[in-house]
Amino acid sequence: MCGINGLIINNPVKEETLNSVLLKMNNLIIHRGPDEDGSYAEATPNYSVGLAMRRLSIIDLSTGKQPIYSEDKQKVLVFNGEIYNYQELRNELLEDGVSFKTKSDTEVILKLYEKYGVSSFSMLDGMFAFSIFDKELNRVFIARDFFGEKPLYYAPLEDRFVWASELKSIMGVLDEKPAISRTALNLFFRLTYIPAPHTIYSTVKKLEANHYLTIDCETLQYTITEIEHSFRTYDTRSKKEYGALVRDKVRESVVSRSISDVPLGTFLSGGVDSSIVSLCLAEATEANIDTFSIGFEKKSFDETDKSQLVAQLIGSNHHEFVISEKDLENNLDEIVINFDEPYADSSALATYVVANKTREHVKVALTGDGGDEVFGGYNKYYMGKLNRKYTSMVPRSMHSWLSNSASKLLRVKDDKRGKRFKANKLLQSIDYDGNFYHNIISLGFQEHELSALFKQDKLVENVLAYYKDQSETSVDSLTNFRATDRKISLEGDLLVKVDRTSMLTSLECRAPFLNKELWNLADQIPENYLLRGWDKKHILKEAFKDKFPKGFLDKSKKGFGVPVGDWLRGGLKEELTQYIATSFLEEQQIFAVDYVQKLVRDHIEGRIDNTFKVWSFYCFQKWYKAVYQKDQPLLMTK
Repeated sequence: MCGINGLIINNPVKEETLNSVLLKMNNLIIHRGPDEDGSYAEATPNYSVGLAMRRLSIIDLSTGKQPIYSEDKQKVLVFNGEIYNYQELRNELLEDGVSFKTKSDTEVILKLYEKYGVSSFSMLDGMFAFSIFDKELNRVFIARDFFGEKPLYYAPLEDRFVWASELKSIMGVLDEKPAISRTALNLFFRLTYIPAPHTIYSTVKKLEANHYLTIDCETLQYTITEIEHSFRTYDTRSKKEYGALVRDKVRESVVSRSISDVPLGTFLSGGVDSSIVSLCLAEATEANIDTFSIGFEKKSFDETDKSQLVAQLIGSNHHEFVISEKDLENNLDEIVINFDEPYADSSALATYVVANKTREHVKVALTGDGGDEVFGGYNKYYMGKLNRKYTSMVPRSMHSWLSNSASKLLRVKDDKRGKRFKANKLLQSIDYDGNFYHNIISLGFQEHELSALFKQDKLVENVLAYYKDQSETSVDSLTNFRATDRKISLEGDLLVKVDRTSMLTSLECRAPFLNKELWNLADQIPENYLLRGWDKKHILKEAFKDKFPKGFLDKSKKGFGVPVGDWLRGGLKEELTQYIATSFLEEQQIFAVDYVQKLVRDHIEGRIDNTFKVWSFYCFQKWYKAVYQKDQPLLMTK
């Protein structure tokens, strides 16, 4: 596990100058790889290239150093991530006469590229972002994994091309701060995060998951190509047979992701996914495994009783940590600012705390992340069918009246996110024009609210075009709904949260459910086996129900919720109030003063619970204050 950096300059530059820039970029992400670093710099007559990395040593501790070179020194690789099938791929290459100097997965990537070129990228099962400089071709190739577990940012500038695992490395070497992207601004306040290919900055992009960049070092021209996969086709089977297959594949994935030369454990929340992962790891390990969970002082958010039950069942060495508001106050600035751009998924706070505590015991943790996307575990997946039925039965004019009336009746004053909250969210998401999916995933402001939020109409942009560009042909089917979720919510929110918070603590997190072959299998399982009536992840629970107490896997799960709504009225109130000061807002020239002040005060004074909106506003302001100073006015571009 590492962080990578790189740059291409379209003219010869002294190697010491290149190394100085690479060192600066590396130092900004030292948390991603505190064990060691490495770099490569070369100036040719027409251009200069530099690659660098920080390493967190997990596999092949003694000989897995980077960069790694081909025998003829014509190809150089730096790599962030883990390749879970590298031993299988290595054995196949050995049978073909390929020799190795190390036992690392890094060298396997380079040897595969030497033999098969860019088509080798599809052979990799893992989480990764890597860059290969091919001197013979005068090109750099940068690839990102199937789900987008590992991040990759890039900035194609006039005289250089820069890339890195985190935005901070790129921002640290730019001559000036880029303008803020209007598209990203609107996406953030709709979604509470910014999905690929956008970043908050107009001139910096995210490489989309399952894609690779090809950069011509002489011209700096680049192309983006989707990685093509040849997936296995499964024969039609009975539900019982599919269940057995799911059980086998999940177990295989857990085992493949448990390969490590350092101690590892699991995050155990007590939900379906983390419980199954912990069970599979325990069954595959002779010694008792370590499990880690968090609880909350606010009991409505606490679910430690479930994780304790599973820990007892599998006989793990269980570690439990309780989060208080003090933990938030101690770590909030570091967590929020570390995302490098506005990000408002409040569960990141809890993820950071459990990662930080876990890192005191192990260096690697398996998680249950991705189980909902792979096997259909979210409420929104069956709500799409409700939307179709509702719109076919209720006239549009009547819905408008019902929605307005219900929003007042279902209005909540505190941050409980219970049935009233969910019912209101569903009603507000109902759409007669095929946009239900885009409404239901938007946890922040609805489209019509953005015109009230922003000070000027020119700041408002309808991001529906982005949603539809990322969507499959139709999100009516569960398969397409999940596929669109993989591109937007999984890549833009969940994986960003886990990567940044865990890497901030130098802990590697691995997600067995994020296995592209497991995804392929789920795509071929009949939808009514995944979502059976109101039973979500039905086939997954059926596959493992005999391993848990009766009914345990059917219990509802709150998720990694954090009571930030209460904290905004408590310990964060003073800082939040500063962000709605008329002078501060007028200086920004982004937000409508009266609207924002009322929105925040209604929440603080307990008239309406505006947790998601106010928390998004708070996180944006905290980021803005850290990045833009008074002598640098905000720029805004398309």
